[in-house]
Amino acid sequence: MIILETARLVLRLFNTTDADFVVTLLNSPGWLQHIGDRGIRNTDDAIRWIHERPLAAQQRDGFSFYVVTEKSSGTALGICGLIKRDSLPVTDIGYAFLESAQGKGYAREAAAGVMRYAQEVLKMQELMAITSPVNTASNQLLQKLGFTLQEEKILVGESELTRVYYTTLSSQ
Repeated sequence: MIILETARLVLRLFNTTDADFVVTLLNSPGWLQHIGDRGIRNTDDAIRWIHERPLAAQQRDGFSFYVVTEKSSGTALGICGLIKRDSLPVTDIGYAFLESAQGKGYAREAAAGVMRYAQEVLKMQELMAITSPVNTASNQLLQKLGFTLQEEKILVGESELTRVYYTTLSSQ
């Protein structure tokens, strides 16, 4: 199911045919360094993750992370979407892309689309975002998208310092 489209991208719900993509993305160097090891090693792990994480969130919350695909080819490039974390008071936006898709503006385009979707369709008025302090590209992107750094802290259940950003959507 397609959630939204941008000039170059389609964001859609996950399905079990995305398992190989999930294994690749969740074991990429950038994911492991900035997000962490989720223990996804094979297709079965990935299918379980798809059902327990994005699809369960979509059913529970009405939003989740979505597969970001290139409109012209249908190739999966990364993920982008919304998540409600117990450790944050407001829904947050997140994204991760394969190394081959980085540096091409896809994350900015997908995140801007998700922000519009959050405001126009889901009627959200504010969003948060989190990232590692050492993830320079993500920190810069959040600022370009209009997020302001609120604080650095260790989130509940985590052991590493996290940067917490905030933005209101009414000004977008």
